[in-house]
Amino acid sequence: MSIFDNKRLTNETFKLDIERMRRGWYSDKYFENINRMLTALAKEGYIYSGKHHNLPQGMSPENIAVGDIEVEMQWFTRRMGKTTIVGVDKALAMLRHCTGYFDGGRFVDTSDKLEVWAVHDGTIVKYDGDPMKIQPVIKVRGRYRDFAMLETPTLGILTRSSRVATNVYETLVAARGKPVLFFPARFDVHEVQAADGYAYNIAVQRFNRDHAHDLGPFVSTDAQGDWWGGAGGGTVAHAAIASFLGDTAEAMMRFSHILPARIPRIALVDFNNDSIQDTLRVLDAMFARYRELMDAGNKEEAEKYKLYGVRLDTSGSLRDVSVPPLGEPALDLGVNPRLVFNVRSALDSAWERWSLPRSWEEAARDFCRNVKIVVSGGFNPEKIRKFEKLNVPADIYAVGSYLFNNNGSTVTDFTADVVRVKVHGEWIDMAKVGRKVGENENLERVW
Repeated sequence: MSIFDNKRLTNETFKLDIERMRRGWYSDKYFENINRMLTALAKEGYIYSGKHHNLPQGMSPENIAVGDIEVEMQWFTRRMGKTTIVGVDKALAMLRHCTGYFDGGRFVDTSDKLEVWAVHDGTIVKYDGDPMKIQPVIKVRGRYRDFAMLETPTLGILTRSSRVATNVYETLVAARGKPVLFFPARFDVHEVQAADGYAYNIAVQRFNRDHAHDLGPFVSTDAQGDWWGGAGGGTVAHAAIASFLGDTAEAMMRFSHILPARIPRIALVDFNNDSIQDTLRVLDAMFARYRELMDAGNKEEAEKYKLYGVRLDTSGSLRDVSVPPLGEPALDLGVNPRLVFNVRSALDSAWERWSLPRSWEEAARDFCRNVKIVVSGGFNPEKIRKFEKLNVPADIYAVGSYLFNNNGSTVTDFTADVVRVKVHGEWIDMAKVGRKVGENENLERVW
């Protein structure tokens, strides 16, 4: 699965569309054209007959069967700084099951003829902008026409998964070890959810290793947990509150009544744009029921009415009524530090409003102060760093579209280059100008 268990995922997990991948369905057409050309030249028995080769001085260009040329290719990223690598195992599965050629209608698998080295998912690589100093994450030696068409899909999974993982990792660093909920499913087609959720989970594990934390992964769909055994979780949606006529407290009471206690009760409190009022209404109703059930000796049922958290999701175009205007929209609108401080204060003191026997006061105080604040809506590392610098009492960050960001510093393009060819039994450097063979101590022989 990764550097964390030293195991690799196989196609039992990925379920590749092997037949169409072998035929180039997912490949840029020019790779299919190259494959057709080299295959035809091999059948013709073509021998290199050009005049302007780049072989070392003194090496003969004679008797080189270009159609069957063997190459060394390396895959690497050009994202600046550090990149958390994910997607290696799926790329290897593509090479394992789709390397070869068609003989009539029969596919001849030649993957056992390849020499392959790769890092594990979760490995960190560095890039300073110099393409002569790259760290490959996969290296392959073999007959080029057998795997030429796999360049496109292998680069695709490495690029996307590493981008998501690195964006997640940098968000976790910004959050200084607070949980980050993975909420970007709605920002892309559903087919990518399993790969994206896996990338997120790898990033969480990498962060835990690097920073001595023990964060758990929090995904929003079951598909996002498919490759690693996770399951989706979440709060009550705005649509559910609308179904209860805008009554957030009643929606949460029915949610708590129906759903098992293992599902955290997180109230979405911005529906009426009065987060403090709806927070207190939810808290009042749930504590009253919790106390009633505890007094009746029904502890198991009472657990269903423990409020785990409230989520603030105020639109960036609105000012919550609990936030007095300062005249500066950046300070007034959306989920801002003042809103979070105000909600925290209201939560911590809510129990003081209740008429309680002395025996219940401590439990009531803990019930309120243990409620966590989840913030969402436009969060990215920059905004999170501002919150953390101000010691805003947000406990959990829910992050969506930023985790797919592919602009400026988050661009994570991968590319693959042929850097050597095998001539007369000897491996000869044959990279384009500006590139050369790269090294990575974390590469290990796969097959």
